[in-house]
Amino acid sequence: MFTRRPADIDEATIKDAFVDTEADAERVAATLAEAKAVAVSTGFPGALVIGADQILECGGVLYDKPESEAGARRQLQSLGGRDHRLVSAVCVARDGAALWRHDEEARLTMRDLSDAFIADYLSRAGPAVLGAVGSYHLEGLGVHLFSHIDGDYFTILGLPLLPLLAFLRQHGVVDG
Repeated sequence: MFTRRPADIDEATIKDAFVDTEADAERVAATLAEAKAVAVSTGFPGALVIGADQILECGGVLYDKPESEAGARRQLQSLGGRDHRLVSAVCVARDGAALWRHDEEARLTMRDLSDAFIADYLSRAGPAVLGAVGSYHLEGLGVHLFSHIDGDYFTILGLPLLPLLAFLRQHGVVDG
């Protein structure tokens, strides 16, 4: 049986701890994924708990989910015509201890985007894009933003699923 539980962690505080350290996206995503998995696992004795996180990096800047439509517009204007990386990390924990960690990256090239295109995209995509770093969902209208994608589809969606499934098969959690 699987249950979804949000982690009661302060992501902003964790991210702020990396501000002056020039930490890379991999380290930030891995730390957040582990913090989530470990925090939730303490409330479910003996259970394997999966935590995941994703960081977008472009030109040395780490992006968060936009807080408003105006923030989404600014993100898309900033990313338009540029390459960026999505780093997705996953951690499996049990009883407050991390057992397994993995991260992967995908590289994406966003097309040049006019302000009119961005406004139309945001109108059609709706508020759901506020829940996505980079202000897009590749599995929906967001695919129209890109000219090139290099990387695993599931990593782009935010979870390196194939390595996670391999781990879960090795531990008898899923049939294999």
